[in-house]
Amino acid sequence: QVLLAESGGGLVQSGGSLRLSCAASGRTDRIDTMGWFRQAPGEQRALVAFITSAGWTQYTDSVKGRFTISRDNAKNTMYLQMTSLKPEDTAVYYCYADPTIGGRDWGQGTQVTVSS
Repeated sequence: QVLLAESGGGLVQSGGSLRLSCAASGRTDRIDTMGWFRQAPGEQRALVAFITSAGWTQYTDSVKGRFTISRDNAKNTMYLQMTSLKPEDTAVYYCYADPTIGGRDWGQGTQVTVSS
């Protein structure tokens, strides 16, 4: 099992920036792809971005050009740099890890609130 802990959320004004971190522990040697989902009030959890162990990345259209996902395998940490934030980015952000063996692991979530 991989344990994940997010940090870096908070309140920011529209147009501002935040960097989320996701620190992994436990069976980190089994981690393949990592990524971020977000869930706004009353909505389903939706994929934001992911990064493979080889560094290949994908983003949902609404964050392309504004968000950057990265990972430091030596530190077992993944990041989501968010710029030009909009009120519609307000959500709880969850990181996840897909291991080579076993099911997906999730973090507990971190709140991001963007004020207009």
